[in-house]
Amino acid sequence: MTTSNPITTSFGPHSTAMDVIKGIDLVGRRVIVTGGSSGIGVETARALASAGGEVTLAVRNTDAGRKAADDITATTGSDHILVAPLDLADQGSVADFVANWDGPLHILVNNAGIMAAPLSRTPQGWEMQFATNHLGHFALATGLRQALAAADGARIVSVSSAAHLRSPVVFDDIQYERREYEPWQAYGQSKTANVLFAVEATRRWADDGILTNSLMPGAIRTNLQRYVSEEELNRLRSGNAAAWKSVEQGAATSVLAAASPLLDGVGGRYFEDCQEAAPATPGGRTGVAEYALDPEAAERLWEVSTALLKG
Repeated sequence: MTTSNPITTSFGPHSTAMDVIKGIDLVGRRVIVTGGSSGIGVETARALASAGGEVTLAVRNTDAGRKAADDITATTGSDHILVAPLDLADQGSVADFVANWDGPLHILVNNAGIMAAPLSRTPQGWEMQFATNHLGHFALATGLRQALAAADGARIVSVSSAAHLRSPVVFDDIQYERREYEPWQAYGQSKTANVLFAVEATRRWADDGILTNSLMPGAIRTNLQRYVSEEELNRLRSGNAAAWKSVEQGAATSVLAAASPLLDGVGGRYFEDCQEAAPATPGGRTGVAEYALDPEAAERLWEVSTALLKG
């Protein structure tokens, strides 16, 4: 369960995933990392594999996944790296992945995502960023609940972003059916959903030994920014923005949430730079928004998401 005191660690913005995983033993633990073939996903998977975990890379492009798996094996010596197809925007793909999973699951890292994409929709009419970043991962986690419960002490890592500060979940028009679409606002809404998921999943599942935390990995140059021009990136990062992180540094907070004993018994929290984040201040670019930790919004989002998946 959650504790009342903010979590602090000896790690910081310059720590790497390998720094955080040092001394941790994951032998016998089974891990899924979505989007594990590139960016911070592959570095998260690499660190968890280096500690002895059996890691499944859940990826859209299995060729890229196999290349990443070979690279992880080459750098860690682990041959317990699996690759499985998963398209989070396709509920049929999520259902197939869940159906093919057998046995307990100790760590689920909901890492994959799209950022500031032009308006597009799934066949159900769902806005693509919300559908991919939240609904796909929601369906995956709820589908794997029994596997997580069977692990007798599982963790879910919900990779969010400081962009959650751009928008709450707008329940009156989540799918942009009436309001004007704005790519960064839509991304922010989906990232707030990632934080709210961690809050409500912990409330519902803590008694099953399943704890969930969310996080901001930092600013990292990866293919996540494929829809964003260099000019736009520089504009967004002007002023008081923090320095760019390497992918190894960007994966550190994910690895902390996935495996560190410092977070034993902790759920429903939001982390950045390997520390529990402070409340956000108006106009700031760090911290966690009050609306992202709101238990009533978290419960409402869960109910809305369940209804959407049921069709």
